[in-house]
Amino acid sequence: MSEGDTRRSILTQILRNGPVSATDISDTLGLSAAGVRRHLDNIVAEGLAETVEAPRSTAAGSRGRGRPARLFRLTDAGRGQFGHDYDSLALLALRALRETGGDAAVARFADQRMEELFSGVDPEADEPVDEQARNIAGALTARGYAATVDHAGGGVQICRHHCPVQDVAHEFPELCAAEHRVVAELLGRHTQPLATIADGNGICTTHIPLTTIHPSSQKES
Repeated sequence: MSEGDTRRSILTQILRNGPVSATDISDTLGLSAAGVRRHLDNIVAEGLAETVEAPRSTAAGSRGRGRPARLFRLTDAGRGQFGHDYDSLALLALRALRETGGDAAVARFADQRMEELFSGVDPEADEPVDEQARNIAGALTARGYAATVDHAGGGVQICRHHCPVQDVAHEFPELCAAEHRVVAELLGRHTQPLATIADGNGICTTHIPLTTIHPSSQKES
């Protein structure tokens, strides 16, 4: 059994039997207790599992003394290793919302979601555009978008390197439209959506021009 397979088997044992001791895991899998504990230490360090103390009567037996045994159970992050069906659930919910309330209901939901996501960004902040863009990127990153801010093409670009709602946004572009609208409002200026992951691009990019070219200046030149 490879290291990866062993780790997966240990995680599965914790999922099925947790809280469970290292000894019980090693007995069930036929592995050395030392090897199991090494994997468990790494799993706990990565935040995939946590330890709890066994009831003293279980840990100490009839002797009524001794150090309580450590038991292991998965954290939410650990359970996430086994996958989820959130996208399907979200799609079903939004389809039902569109069926009962129409496109306007979906748009309202998308607006509310974005307003909640950016609730920590002050729209009245008297800050340079690039600093406010970083505030926006920070809010996006906190929700799993892995956002960065760069300077390019005479402006500032907010790039999202991951989209946690990619499949949902592909069917419901209202989510992307609401994000672009709220970002523009927070910046207090025009923005240009250049690409989205939902449309098959590698990165979601929003361009914020820092200069405005007026028609009159073009004629004079």
